Amino acid sequence: MSRADDLRLMTRIAQMYHVEARKQAEIAEALHIPQARISRLLSRAVDEGIVRISITPPPGVFMDLEAKLRDQYGIEQAIVAESVSETEESVIAAIGDAAAHFVETTVMDDEVIGLSSWSSSLLRMVDSITPLKRVRASQVVQILGGIGSPSVQSHAQHLVMRMAQLTGSSPQFLPAPGVTGSPESRAALLQDPFVAETLGYFSRLTLAFVGIGAMTPSKMLANSGNAFTRKELDDLAEQGAVGDMGLRFFDAAGAPVITPLNDRVIGIALAEVKAAKRVVAVAGGARKTAAIRAALVGGYIDILITDVFTAERLIAPDPEPATIS
Repeated sequence: MSRADDLRLMTRIAQMYHVEARKQAEIAEALHIPQARISRLLSRAVDEGIVRISITPPPGVFMDLEAKLRDQYGIEQAIVAESVSETEESVIAAIGDAAAHFVETTVMDDEVIGLSSWSSSLLRMVDSITPLKRVRASQVVQILGGIGSPSVQSHAQHLVMRMAQLTGSSPQFLPAPGVTGSPESRAALLQDPFVAETLGYFSRLTLAFVGIGAMTPSKMLANSGNAFTRKELDDLAEQGAVGDMGLRFFDAAGAPVITPLNDRVIGIALAEVKAAKRVVAVAGGARKTAAIRAALVGGYIDILITDVFTAERLIAPDPEPATIS
């Protein structure tokens, strides 16, 4: 068979399969050609350019942005959610709902899930998840101390308990404050057997959900009693800090910023975050962009769930310097 005949046959088979929506077995019977050869010729039709596959993303799907984030920061996956505006409420709703869908479609049996306590976006995520009937995770572990102001402490407990209920797993609470009054207080609390038991799960996390904090804490964190003072945050900024995960601060290159304040935090360390099998950051908004970029550069994140406005800033060639308000 000449090349022209070969191309003609490929074109006819491609037309029957892609345009006429006929099954390969039907084509094989109609043309008296073995089905295995039909399959090979369909593949060759793509290689020859006879068939060209194009994907047209629907409104609200940002494939190009997601690909640029993956390429620029070397992450496994980027999920960019459509937000109707850049208000904090709109961004939290968009990324929280997108994170809920991620949970519903990717959580596996026997996962050990880590969950940060004081994150509005993670709270929205767990409130948007529908119960998972197809899987049973092993444990949901609180990875930042959740004891604080009684008026908002219920948020931290709700996050862990609700995620455990949704994934058919057991909750593992961290019965300690996120920030202690002194290193001595922290050392004493670490001796508590219930605290020690929870800390022991940190090295076993298969899936960790984290928020990313800016140098100005969120309203939830500020009201929780687990935030540092403005003076302490200013001192951290002077030493190069641009953001945090679980009150563990890092600079613009993602390197940990170690100060005596670190000895007052009860929660997962940055090295333990990086060691988790999969780390999902759910974060967005203008005030957090510098911190998100630094966490990406530092290699802490495998999967980023963010909003379209933040995504566009993250791929900008000349990022604006972080500001402290």
